[in-house]
Order: sequence, then structure tokens, then C-alpha cells
Amino acid sequence: MAANSKFLFRRSYGTSRLGFFNYRYAAWVIDYPNALQMLQAISTTEVVPMARVNWNDPGQIMKILDAGSYGVICPMINNREQAEKFVQACLYPPKGYRSFGPIRGLLYGGPDYAKHADNEILKLAMIETSEALNNLDKIMGTPGLDGIYIGPADLSLAVGTDPGFDKEKSSPTFSAIENILKHAKKNKILAGIHNATPEYAMKMIEMGFRMVTVGSDQRYMSTGAKSVVEKLKKIKSREESKAY
Repeated sequence: MAANSKFLFRRSYGTSRLGFFNYRYAAWVIDYPNALQMLQAISTTEVVPMARVNWNDPGQIMKILDAGSYGVICPMINNREQAEKFVQACLYPPKGYRSFGPIRGLLYGGPDYAKHADNEILKLAMIETSEALNNLDKIMGTPGLDGIYIGPADLSLAVGTDPGFDKEKSSPTFSAIENILKHAKKNKILAGIHNATPEYAMKMIEMGFRMVTVGSDQRYMSTGAKSVVEKLKKIKSREESKAY
């Protein structure tokens, strides 16, 4: 039974003591109106709202920041030029070229939003291509870039293996993850990674990752539904065995 609206669903996540909530804006079925509702829901909690845009598009980046997102994760950053383009889209002049229009940002962040926005917005570049792996220091040395975020599925494709998460230590993906983390530490920026399970996320934290994301809302709902169905099947089976 579908009892929750998007607002209520994100509000529920917001009260679950997450440090931040990251959603994939402009990808799959999430468009701007959906994203705006999510940001409104999250703002009723203490969770920090972040968005993963679907491309290094200044207009899309500025729009989601104006809506109240306090962090942007940008995919497919391959070189220094692309990293600079991304960072500058998040910053007001003279540091960048972000246009002023934080309609909801002012409501959420207060009247002095513009004064502090450049220092408050978290800017993370995704490292997930073979070109990026050859330009780690150039990307990570970009002025204003706060950190990097690893998408293991695309990274796996980049190193010639099947897409997936929580890769074993013997896999080429894991070696690439270790190398990316090493360079992030060298450049003194934040390193984040997506994980399929909390157990793997803990391993990544122990390695030195300072930001981890785990699973997705779709997987949480699917897992929860399957768990309920399995429990009901076991109860039904026990009741049927009693009849004999």
C-alpha cells in the first residue's frame, strides 16, 4: 500500500539520524519539482541536503543550489578544466560565475546566504573514468574543490570489470579505489564513496574515507517488502503444517 507522498518519504529519511541526504537530481524519474519537494522535506530536519546532478551543466548546478542544496556531487569529471568549470558554477563572482538567484536558498539559509554560500557549499567531483584516473592530482588540486566521490559501478567499467559495488580486495576496482584515496589524502581533500552495505562502508571509513553513502531508497523499500513477504510465507507454512 502506497501511503507516503514524496514529502513524507523524504521527511521520514530525514528523521532517521542520517548525517546528510544525497539524492540523484535530474536522473531517472527525479526532475526539478521532485527535487524541490525533497529539499523542502529535508529542511524540516537537521540533515544536510546534497544533490548528485547528472552532468557538469552549470545551469542545472546553479538551479539545484538556488533550491537549497548545500552540496553538489558532479559526475564524470575527467580533467582539471572540467573540475574548474564545475567548481566555478558553484561560486559567486569573483571566484566563480554562479548567477545570483537563490530563491529558496534565501528562505532556507537566511538573508546572509550569499555572504557565506561560497564557503558553505560542498563541491565533490566524481572520479569514475579512465581519463580521470590519469589526472588525479590535476583534478584534486583544483582551487575550491572540497573533495572527490567514487561511483564504484562506473569505476569498475573504467578498469575493465563488471559494474558493481563492495568489490573484493583482489579486484582491479579495489586497487583503483585505494589509489584514488591515496591521492585525496595527498591533496588534503575529502574522499567519499558509495557502498551497497553498511559493513563495507565501515571498511571504507577504516581505510580513511570521510564520507560514505549506503544503498538507495529503492533498495531499502524492496528489501523491506521482501522481508515482510518472507515472514508471512513462513507463518503461512507453519499454519498449514499444523493442519496436518
